[in-house]
This record gives sequence, structure tokens and C-alpha cells, in this order.
Amino acid sequence: MEKEFYTINDVSQMTGFTTRSLRNYILMGLLSGEKIDGIWQFSPEEFEAFISNPNVQPGIKTKNNHVVYDFLSENKEFENKICSILDLNLSPEEMKEFNDYFCNAMNSCSTAVYKMEYNNGKMRAIISGPEDFVESTIHGWYCK
Repeated sequence: MEKEFYTINDVSQMTGFTTRSLRNYILMGLLSGEKIDGIWQFSPEEFEAFISNPNVQPGIKTKNNHVVYDFLSENKEFENKICSILDLNLSPEEMKEFNDYFCNAMNSCSTAVYKMEYNNGKMRAIISGPEDFVESTIHGWYCK
């Protein structure tokens, strides 16, 4: 199911910014969207413009680095986990399809994390979580 827009929660999930930070970006004019029935909605083009903004990119990169750092520094014994980094060359349309797929998948696993950054056709996606979930989700993307 392809989304026609992203909610503020989708943008938060993909970038790592809190919804409060995203609302501040809206007030500063760095994130454009439309509030419909009390819910912020962002078109794929508005989302791409936001994550491609040079003033926003360092924050996204920092959030992504923390996902990997937290994975590497975790000392607790849990289930088997994977942290995968995918570097992809994608058009804006392919990026949207990729984000739709992974955002929908993340809704079924509360312990999984998905973050991404995108600039000039180059996308880095970080997916971390239970081994079976991450493996099947990535496999599902490539075998669709």
C-alpha cells in the first residue's frame, strides 16, 4: 500500500527527530506540510526537500549514527539482533517506495528501528532490531 503523504510520526520515525523538533522545523520554515483535520501531512516532495536541506542533514546523520552506536555499545543479553546499513542509489520515487515499505513494516515490531538519510539520489538506511524481523523485512524488500 503506497502512501500519498507522510504523517509527523512517519517523519519522526525515519529521521529520528522528535515530533516536537519537527514542529519547530515547521515553525522555522524548514519543513513544509499541511495540517488536515488536526494531523500534519507531508507530501513525498516536501519530505525529500526537508531531508535534503543542508541545515537538517547534520541532525539526521547524528541520529543515524546513534542507532549504530547504541547497537554496538549495548552490553545486555537479549535476543539475537541485527543492525544493517544499506547504501542505495534511488530516485525520489524509489526512495518513497522504500520508505513506505519500511515504515509499514516497522509498525509490526515495536523493538525495531528504521532511520534514513537521502541526498542527491544516495540513500542510507539503517535497520536495527530482532534478527528474524530485520532479516525477513530486508528479504521482503528485495523479493517483492
